[in-house]
Amino acid sequence: MAIFLSLLSSLMWGASDFAGGLISKRKPVMVIVGWSATFGLVLSTAAVILSGGWHGPYGWLPWGIAAGGSGSFGLICYYYALANGTMGVVAPVTSLGVVIPVAVGILSGESPSRVTVTGIVVAIIGVVLTSGPEFSGGASPGPVIVATLAGFFFGGFFVLMAHGSEDSPLLTLWAMRATVVLAFAAAALVRRTTGGMRPNDYLWVLGVAAGDLGANLTFGIATTKGYVSITSVLSALFPVVTVLLARVVLDERLRRVQIAGVVVTMAGVALISAG
Repeated sequence: MAIFLSLLSSLMWGASDFAGGLISKRKPVMVIVGWSATFGLVLSTAAVILSGGWHGPYGWLPWGIAAGGSGSFGLICYYYALANGTMGVVAPVTSLGVVIPVAVGILSGESPSRVTVTGIVVAIIGVVLTSGPEFSGGASPGPVIVATLAGFFFGGFFVLMAHGSEDSPLLTLWAMRATVVLAFAAAALVRRTTGGMRPNDYLWVLGVAAGDLGANLTFGIATTKGYVSITSVLSALFPVVTVLLARVVLDERLRRVQIAGVVVTMAGVALISAG
Protein backbone atom coordinates (compact mmCIF):
# COMPACT_ATOMS: atom_id res chain seq x y z
CA MET A 1 0.00 0.00 0.00
CA ALA A 2 2.83 2.43 0.85
CA ILE A 3 4.48 1.80 -2.53
CA PHE A 4 1.20 2.28 -4.42
CA LEU A 5 0.37 5.53 -2.59
CA SER A 6 3.90 6.87 -3.12
CA LEU A 7 3.77 6.18 -6.86
CA LEU A 8 0.29 7.73 -7.04
CA SER A 9 1.58 10.88 -5.34
CA SER A 10 4.46 10.98 -7.81
CA LEU A 11 2.03 10.77 -10.74
CA MET A 12 -0.13 13.58 -9.39
CA TRP A 13 2.85 15.78 -8.53
CA GLY A 14 4.32 15.28 -12.00
CA ALA A 15 1.10 16.27 -13.76
CA SER A 16 0.48 19.18 -11.39
CA ASP A 17 4.00 20.53 -11.80
CA PHE A 18 3.80 20.24 -15.57
CA ALA A 19 0.64 22.38 -15.55
CA GLY A 20 2.19 24.78 -13.05
CA GLY A 21 5.29 25.15 -15.19
CA LEU A 22 3.18 25.94 -18.24
CA ILE A 23 1.13 28.68 -16.58
CA SER A 24 4.27 30.09 -14.94
CA LYS A 25 5.52 30.96 -18.41
CA ARG A 26 2.85 33.69 -18.63
CA LYS A 27 2.17 34.56 -14.99
CA PRO A 28 4.56 35.39 -12.10
CA VAL A 29 5.60 32.34 -10.12
CA MET A 30 4.64 33.94 -6.80
CA VAL A 31 1.10 34.52 -8.08
CA ILE A 32 0.69 30.90 -9.20
CA VAL A 33 1.97 29.47 -5.92
CA GLY A 34 -0.18 31.86 -3.88
CA TRP A 35 -3.41 31.14 -5.72
CA SER A 36 -2.69 27.41 -5.83
CA ALA A 37 -2.25 27.44 -2.05
CA THR A 38 -5.50 29.39 -1.66
CA PHE A 39 -7.50 26.85 -3.65
CA GLY A 40 -5.68 24.10 -1.77
CA LEU A 41 -6.67 25.63 1.57
CA VAL A 42 -10.34 25.74 0.52
CA LEU A 43 -10.26 22.09 -0.58
CA SER A 44 -8.35 20.89 2.49
CA THR A 45 -10.64 22.84 4.85
CA ALA A 46 -13.66 21.11 3.33
CA ALA A 47 -11.94 17.74 3.72
CA VAL A 48 -11.08 18.44 7.38
CA ILE A 49 -14.68 19.45 8.18
CA LEU A 50 -16.10 16.37 6.46
CA SER A 51 -13.66 14.09 8.28
CA GLY A 52 -14.50 15.34 11.77
CA GLY A 53 -12.80 18.72 12.09
CA TRP A 54 -9.73 19.92 13.95
CA HIS A 55 -8.66 17.93 16.98
CA GLY A 56 -5.74 17.18 19.24
CA PRO A 57 -3.10 16.15 19.82
CA TYR A 58 -1.65 19.09 17.94
CA GLY A 59 1.75 17.65 17.18
CA TRP A 60 0.93 18.10 13.48
CA LEU A 61 0.77 21.90 13.76
CA PRO A 62 4.48 22.91 13.98
CA TRP A 63 5.45 20.28 11.40
CA GLY A 64 2.72 21.51 9.06
CA ILE A 65 3.85 25.12 9.38
CA ALA A 66 7.48 24.18 8.71
CA ALA A 67 6.50 21.91 5.80
CA GLY A 68 4.41 24.72 4.31
CA GLY A 69 7.39 27.06 4.32
CA SER A 70 9.79 24.52 2.88
CA GLY A 71 7.33 23.29 0.27
CA SER A 72 6.36 26.78 -0.91
CA PHE A 73 9.97 27.89 -1.32
CA GLY A 74 10.59 24.68 -3.24
CA LEU A 75 7.63 25.33 -5.56
CA ILE A 76 8.70 28.91 -6.22
CA CYS A 77 12.16 27.74 -7.25
CA TYR A 78 10.82 24.78 -9.21
CA TYR A 79 8.21 26.71 -11.20
CA TYR A 80 10.79 29.38 -11.98
CA ALA A 81 13.18 26.72 -13.28
CA LEU A 82 10.43 25.05 -15.32
CA ALA A 83 9.31 28.37 -16.81
CA ASN A 84 12.82 29.49 -17.75
CA GLY A 85 14.44 26.22 -18.78
CA THR A 86 13.61 23.05 -20.66
CA MET A 87 11.11 21.06 -18.61
CA GLY A 88 12.49 17.71 -19.65
CA VAL A 89 15.95 18.77 -18.50
CA VAL A 90 15.55 20.76 -15.30
CA ALA A 91 12.74 18.69 -13.76
CA PRO A 92 14.82 15.59 -12.92
CA VAL A 93 17.46 17.67 -11.11
CA THR A 94 14.90 18.47 -8.44
CA SER A 95 14.62 14.82 -7.45
CA LEU A 96 18.21 14.82 -6.22
CA GLY A 97 16.87 16.43 -3.05
CA VAL A 98 15.50 13.02 -2.11
CA VAL A 99 18.90 12.16 -0.62
CA ILE A 100 17.85 14.26 2.39
CA PRO A 101 14.88 12.12 3.54
CA VAL A 102 16.78 8.95 2.61
CA ALA A 103 19.70 9.97 4.84
CA VAL A 104 17.38 11.09 7.65
CA GLY A 105 15.40 7.84 7.46
CA ILE A 106 18.47 5.62 7.62
CA LEU A 107 20.10 7.70 10.38
CA SER A 108 16.89 7.49 12.42
CA GLY A 109 17.02 3.71 12.43
CA GLU A 110 15.24 2.58 9.26
CA SER A 111 16.77 -0.57 7.79
CA PRO A 112 15.60 -1.25 4.22
CA SER A 113 16.61 -4.57 2.66
CA ARG A 114 19.63 -4.77 0.37
CA VAL A 115 17.36 -5.08 -2.65
CA THR A 116 15.49 -1.94 -1.60
CA VAL A 117 18.70 0.01 -0.99
CA THR A 118 19.93 -1.07 -4.43
CA GLY A 119 16.64 0.12 -5.90
CA ILE A 120 16.99 3.50 -4.20
CA VAL A 121 20.49 3.96 -5.62
CA VAL A 122 19.40 2.82 -9.10
CA ALA A 123 16.39 5.18 -9.07
CA ILE A 124 18.57 8.17 -8.11
CA ILE A 125 21.09 7.27 -10.84
CA GLY A 126 18.20 7.11 -13.30
CA VAL A 127 17.10 10.62 -12.36
CA VAL A 128 20.65 11.90 -12.84
CA LEU A 129 20.83 10.26 -16.28
CA THR A 130 17.54 11.89 -17.23
CA SER A 131 19.27 15.19 -16.44
CA GLY A 132 22.24 14.29 -18.65
CA PRO A 133 21.87 17.04 -21.30
CA GLU A 134 21.95 19.77 -18.65
CA PHE A 135 25.26 18.57 -17.28
CA SER A 136 26.75 18.37 -20.77
CA GLY A 137 26.88 22.14 -21.07
CA GLY A 138 24.23 22.35 -23.77
CA ALA A 139 21.91 24.59 -21.76
CA SER A 140 22.06 27.55 -19.41
CA PRO A 141 23.10 26.53 -15.88
CA GLY A 142 20.73 29.06 -14.25
CA PRO A 143 17.55 26.93 -14.25
CA VAL A 144 19.46 23.87 -13.05
CA ILE A 145 20.93 25.79 -10.10
CA VAL A 146 17.47 26.98 -9.10
CA ALA A 147 16.08 23.44 -9.61
CA THR A 148 18.79 22.08 -7.31
CA LEU A 149 17.74 24.58 -4.65
CA ALA A 150 14.13 23.47 -5.15
CA GLY A 151 15.25 19.89 -4.57
CA PHE A 152 16.81 20.89 -1.25
CA PHE A 153 13.53 22.46 -0.08
CA PHE A 154 11.50 19.49 -1.33
CA GLY A 155 13.80 17.12 0.55
CA GLY A 156 13.14 19.05 3.74
CA PHE A 157 9.42 19.01 2.98
CA PHE A 158 9.39 15.21 2.72
CA VAL A 159 10.92 14.89 6.19
CA LEU A 160 8.66 17.53 7.80
CA MET A 161 5.49 16.16 6.19
CA ALA A 162 6.34 12.65 7.37
CA HIS A 163 6.75 13.81 10.98
CA GLY A 164 3.45 15.72 10.94
CA SER A 165 1.64 12.78 9.36
CA GLU A 166 2.42 10.65 12.40
CA ASP A 167 -0.39 12.62 14.12
CA SER A 168 -2.58 13.45 11.11
CA PRO A 169 -1.71 13.63 7.39
CA LEU A 170 -4.81 15.71 6.58
CA LEU A 171 -4.37 18.25 9.38
CA THR A 172 -0.67 18.58 8.57
CA LEU A 173 -1.70 19.32 4.99
CA TRP A 174 -4.22 21.91 6.17
CA ALA A 175 -1.58 23.63 8.33
CA MET A 176 0.76 23.73 5.34
CA ARG A 177 -1.80 25.43 3.13
CA ALA A 178 -2.89 27.87 5.84
CA THR A 179 0.72 28.93 6.41
CA VAL A 180 1.37 29.59 2.72
CA VAL A 181 -1.92 31.46 2.22
CA LEU A 182 -1.26 33.78 5.17
CA ALA A 183 2.19 34.62 3.82
CA PHE A 184 0.98 35.30 0.29
CA ALA A 185 -2.08 37.23 1.50
CA ALA A 186 0.23 39.55 3.42
CA ALA A 187 2.37 40.01 0.30
CA ALA A 188 -0.73 40.76 -1.79
CA LEU A 189 -1.84 43.43 0.71
CA VAL A 190 1.57 45.08 0.66
CA ARG A 191 1.76 45.07 -3.14
CA ARG A 192 -1.98 45.81 -3.52
CA THR A 193 -2.48 43.22 -6.23
CA THR A 194 -3.73 39.67 -6.57
CA GLY A 195 -1.75 39.01 -9.74
CA GLY A 196 -4.14 40.06 -12.51
CA MET A 197 -5.51 36.55 -13.02
CA ARG A 198 -8.04 35.86 -15.79
CA PRO A 199 -10.93 33.34 -15.52
CA ASN A 200 -9.06 30.78 -17.60
CA ASP A 201 -6.01 31.16 -15.36
CA TYR A 202 -8.08 30.30 -12.29
CA LEU A 203 -9.14 27.01 -13.90
CA TRP A 204 -5.51 26.12 -14.58
CA VAL A 205 -4.47 26.95 -11.02
CA LEU A 206 -7.41 25.02 -9.58
CA GLY A 207 -6.18 21.95 -11.44
CA VAL A 208 -2.65 22.52 -10.16
CA ALA A 209 -3.95 22.91 -6.61
CA ALA A 210 -6.09 19.75 -6.76
CA GLY A 211 -3.20 17.66 -8.10
CA ASP A 212 -0.74 19.04 -5.56
CA LEU A 213 -3.18 18.57 -2.69
CA GLY A 214 -3.89 14.97 -3.66
CA ALA A 215 -0.19 14.22 -4.01
CA ASN A 216 0.63 15.71 -0.61
CA LEU A 217 -2.13 13.75 1.10
CA THR A 218 -1.27 10.40 -0.48
CA PHE A 219 2.41 10.91 0.35
CA GLY A 220 1.55 11.77 3.95
CA ILE A 221 -0.53 8.59 4.29
CA ALA A 222 2.21 6.54 2.61
CA THR A 223 4.78 7.66 5.23
CA THR A 224 2.57 6.20 7.97
CA LYS A 225 2.59 2.81 6.24
CA GLY A 226 6.22 2.48 5.18
CA TYR A 227 9.77 3.78 5.60
CA VAL A 228 10.28 7.46 4.79
CA SER A 229 13.51 6.50 2.99
CA ILE A 230 11.44 4.39 0.57
CA THR A 231 8.24 6.42 0.21
CA SER A 232 10.16 9.64 -0.39
CA VAL A 233 12.20 8.11 -3.23
CA LEU A 234 9.10 6.77 -4.96
CA SER A 235 7.21 10.04 -4.48
CA ALA A 236 10.20 11.98 -5.78
CA LEU A 237 9.94 10.32 -9.20
CA PHE A 238 7.49 13.03 -10.30
CA PRO A 239 10.05 14.64 -12.68
CA VAL A 240 9.89 11.51 -14.84
CA VAL A 241 6.17 12.18 -15.31
CA THR A 242 6.94 15.83 -16.12
CA VAL A 243 9.59 14.78 -18.64
CA LEU A 244 7.21 12.42 -20.42
CA LEU A 245 4.40 15.00 -20.49
CA ALA A 246 6.81 17.57 -21.92
CA ARG A 247 7.71 15.09 -24.64
CA VAL A 248 4.09 14.27 -25.51
CA VAL A 249 2.46 17.69 -25.09
CA LEU A 250 5.29 20.10 -25.94
CA ASP A 251 7.20 17.77 -28.26
CA GLU A 252 10.40 18.40 -26.32
CA ARG A 253 13.09 16.15 -27.72
CA LEU A 254 14.52 13.54 -25.38
CA ARG A 255 18.12 12.50 -25.91
CA ARG A 256 19.19 8.89 -25.65
CA VAL A 257 20.67 9.43 -22.20
CA GLN A 258 17.33 10.78 -20.99
CA ILE A 259 15.44 7.78 -22.35
CA ALA A 260 17.99 5.52 -20.66
CA GLY A 261 17.47 7.51 -17.46
CA VAL A 262 13.73 6.88 -17.53
CA VAL A 263 14.32 3.15 -18.04
CA VAL A 264 16.89 2.99 -15.23
CA THR A 265 14.54 4.90 -12.92
CA MET A 266 11.74 2.43 -13.58
CA ALA A 267 14.16 -0.42 -12.88
CA GLY A 268 14.91 1.19 -9.54
CA VAL A 269 11.19 1.35 -8.77
CA ALA A 270 10.86 -2.34 -9.60
CA LEU A 271 13.70 -3.23 -7.22
CA ILE A 272 12.19 -1.15 -4.43
CA SER A 273 8.85 -2.87 -4.94
CA ALA A 274 10.50 -6.29 -4.95
CA GLY A 275 12.36 -5.50 -1.72
